[in-house]
Amino acid sequence: MKLTCLALVFSSLFGFASLGYAQNNANQDGVKVGDMSIMRKFAPTGALESQAAAQYAQTMQQAQKQRALGPDDNPQVMRLRAIAKKLIPYALKWNERSQQWKWEVNLIGSKQINAYCMPGGKIAFYTGILDTLKLTDDEVAIVMGHEIAHALREHGAERAGKANVANVGVRLFEMWAGAKGYDPNLAGGVAGGVAKFSMLAFSRADETEADVVGLDIAARAGYDPRAGVALWQKMGMVSKGAPPPWLSTHPAGKDRIAEIQRHFPEVMPLYAHAKGVSISSLPPYQTNVKGIAPVLYSAK
Repeated sequence: MKLTCLALVFSSLFGFASLGYAQNNANQDGVKVGDMSIMRKFAPTGALESQAAAQYAQTMQQAQKQRALGPDDNPQVMRLRAIAKKLIPYALKWNERSQQWKWEVNLIGSKQINAYCMPGGKIAFYTGILDTLKLTDDEVAIVMGHEIAHALREHGAERAGKANVANVGVRLFEMWAGAKGYDPNLAGGVAGGVAKFSMLAFSRADETEADVVGLDIAARAGYDPRAGVALWQKMGMVSKGAPPPWLSTHPAGKDRIAEIQRHFPEVMPLYAHAKGVSISSLPPYQTNVKGIAPVLYSAK
């Protein structure tokens, strides 16, 4: 019991160190988020970007050999790159380093419902997410904006930094426990388990932040933020049996939808401005799948 209590203290200190500092952006339009986590300082960002570029190139080469890499003249590849071309200019303000990134967008033929953006702006979509979810351009932009936001907010470096700090913390806890007469292996197991559970919550926080920042980017580029609601309704239709949100690194779909809707007052004016119309004149967002109702928003 005493070891467990001490491990919880360790986890609390670990969580406190992971917090960023409040950003003074109260006068800016769009979404408001805190500064990037200080934990990314415990991992070499430049090295991560180099590693990501090498891994991305290897993945594309492997897809090419398997004839699964979409060619440049593939309509879906052209579509993805056109959407990225609109999003990227509005992404740069979120990370100064991104202005020097060598952005890439590719499509891999696979049934996986997946997409990602590696550190350094290396974007990949799988045909499975486009075909299974029947994504509209607005919904593609929401997915792509979310993945780009992960890279912009350096969540990869943050996770690596957290892992480094957690590993050091667990070792120190083991040493302390051994000096006090406790079994160091038992102490390390308790502290490691608590730290792992804590990191799940931190990962979910990253997912939420990526959702919010991605909405901002998509809205400024002229893509409807309300598509995020339809996207997660579609995802819910195909992801039956998903693990409970507290045991997953991704928030539950209903939680994501609620968070997206909570930020409509911040992002819908950006979308209306990009379209050159008033919010009141925007029609409801209607996706292309039956059973999903039009998504409405009325400015208060």
